[in-house]
Amino acid sequence: MAEKLQEYSLTWEVTDEMTAKRIGSAGSQILSTPNMVALMEAAALELAKSYLEEGQTTVGAEIHCRHLAPTPVGMKVTATAKLRSIERRKMWFDIEVNDEKGKCGEGSHLRIMVNSKAMSDKAASKAE
Repeated sequence: MAEKLQEYSLTWEVTDEMTAKRIGSAGSQILSTPNMVALMEAAALELAKSYLEEGQTTVGAEIHCRHLAPTPVGMKVTATAKLRSIERRKMWFDIEVNDEKGKCGEGSHLRIMVNSKAMSDKAASKAE
């Protein structure tokens, strides 16, 4: 198994497609909360991968976040996920989001370790 990471940072550049205005919010050319959440979840997912065995993946189950400050289009934004604990199949993460000027978000996220094939089979059976 690969080295188990304690934290993982992921950086995106805010584009027009990621703005609050784009999703119908009253916001202007700033990072939308749903896109900040997507960045937070992506950072936690990457961190979780170093704890998984062959044939496992994780699914997001819960997220709590606070969007603290606006980030304009063109600015880089980074989410840093830190693994707080693992309880059986549950992985809890604390996540901080910073743009080039400082902290702009924070939250916690729960991911559940699952068997990849079993999850795919369950989804396929729902689609029938």
